[in-house]
Amino acid sequence: MNKQPHRTIVYVDGFNFYYGALRGSKYKWIDLERFFQNVLGEANEVVGVKYFTAKVSANKSDPEIHHRQEAYLRALKKQCPKVETILGHFLRNKVKAENAKPPPEIVQVWKKEEKGSDVNLAVHLLNDAWKNEYDCAVVVSNDSDLAESMKLAKLHDKVIGLVTPGAPVRKTSSQLRQQADFVKPIRRWMFEASQLPNPIPDTAIHKPDDW
Repeated sequence: MNKQPHRTIVYVDGFNFYYGALRGSKYKWIDLERFFQNVLGEANEVVGVKYFTAKVSANKSDPEIHHRQEAYLRALKKQCPKVETILGHFLRNKVKAENAKPPPEIVQVWKKEEKGSDVNLAVHLLNDAWKNEYDCAVVVSNDSDLAESMKLAKLHDKVIGLVTPGAPVRKTSSQLRQQADFVKPIRRWMFEASQLPNPIPDTAIHKPDDW
C-alpha cells in the first residue's frame, strides 16, 4: 500500500533565498510552487508556500529595482495560487561606525535593515503547527534565529525539513540542521524546470528585461 505524501507548507525567507540562491543567476523568474515540489519530490505534497519578503525602494545604483520586484510579486499572485506573500518592512537609520580609513576614527553611515520576515516566518510556522495545517514544514533559510521555532513545531508531532539557499557553497547553519528531520539539496535542473511563463498568460506581466 502506497504511503500518502505529507501535507507540506514551505516557509521561504525571501531575502535569504534571493541572496543565497538567485542573485547573479538567470533563474529569478521562478515559480515557487513548482520549484519546491521539484525539490521535495513525491514524498511531499506542497499545499502552500509562504514567501516572506519586504518591498524594496529605488536607489541611485538601481533605480528600477522596485519595478522588477513588483512585476515578480504580481506574477506569483496571478500564476501561483498556493503562494502567499507576507510582507515585512525596511528600516533606514543613521548609525556610527569605525572608519576603515581614518581620520576621522568614527563616521556616520546609513544602515538599511529588512525587518519582520524572520519573526513573521517563525510565528506562521508555529501557528500553522498549532492549527494542524501541515504534516511537514520546510524552512528555506540559513538564519539560525529560526532554530527555536523549528524545535517547538516538532513538539506538535510535525516533520521539519530544511533547504539551505546556496548550499553546499554556503554552509548550512548547524543550529538549523540540528532541528531538521531532513535536509534537501537544490540542483540546477530544479531552477531550469521551474520558471514562470513569460509573459504570464492573459496578463501584461513580463519578466524584467535584465533578468
